[in-house]
Amino acid sequence: MGFGKYLKTAFLYHWNLLVFAGAAGFALLSGHADVALPLVLAAEAVYVGMLAAHPKFQKYVDAQAHKVGGASPSKNTGVALRQILTALPSSSLSRFERLRGRCLELRQIAADLKRTGGNAGGPDFSFDSLQMEGLDKLLWMFIRLLFTQYSLGKFLERTNVERMQVDIRQLEARLKDLDPADQSSHTQKIRRALEDNLQTSHDRLANYQKAQANYELVGLELDRLENKINSLAELAINRQEPDFIAGQVDAVAGNMLDLERTMNDLQFATGLGPIDEDVPELMTAAPPKVRAGG
Repeated sequence: MGFGKYLKTAFLYHWNLLVFAGAAGFALLSGHADVALPLVLAAEAVYVGMLAAHPKFQKYVDAQAHKVGGASPSKNTGVALRQILTALPSSSLSRFERLRGRCLELRQIAADLKRTGGNAGGPDFSFDSLQMEGLDKLLWMFIRLLFTQYSLGKFLERTNVERMQVDIRQLEARLKDLDPADQSSHTQKIRRALEDNLQTSHDRLANYQKAQANYELVGLELDRLENKINSLAELAINRQEPDFIAGQVDAVAGNMLDLERTMNDLQFATGLGPIDEDVPELMTAAPPKVRAGG
């Protein structure tokens, strides 16, 4: 987006137009319009230029343009979200909804502080327009982590690791019983079949162990992300500063690169797309229905 667009938005902002019109009217009625009006115009140019150059304001304008452009989560994202909400047990959905409630509480705290903390008259870009997407992204990562944990858990439950270990011992024993001196075609075929079966069993065991390690990692990441979001809500209550709250949301959302890589590495377990796809609006969507049981 060009700088001219930021200038136009800054000038057309309703509070700016109101103040500018009032100042210009006062200058015209002052009896010294030849002096006062140029001063008003100069002050307006400085204000609009500074506001248009402010990074936070530019992010606000970009976010609004994104909304007006009709940007919405892709069809694939909507399908993925429905898949997750349908598959997750009630305990996982309840955990997600509790965390979503904390995010809504955080948003409400920032809104209350904005109303009582003197932001009236200034552009409304201190929280909602910029940080809603950040909270949506954190919640999207969290519910995907829940689904990843659920998928890995199902795999671990359905895999009989003890049976694999018994198979490996039996195959090793049968290979050991083969006469090394017997180089007949029949014996060599048996040896190759046993060796291939043994390698497959070792691969299956290694895959199980990797899934088990990933399951533990996902559990730790869930706890970490949940703790981060809870900490944001607590900081919001203690600090009572809307800009600080907004900055912390940005910081947490921006420091999740390692988690994004972990999620992308575990796509094989869930069948979901990469984390950098469109993010659904989880903050404003209706809460998921928690099924009985599960």
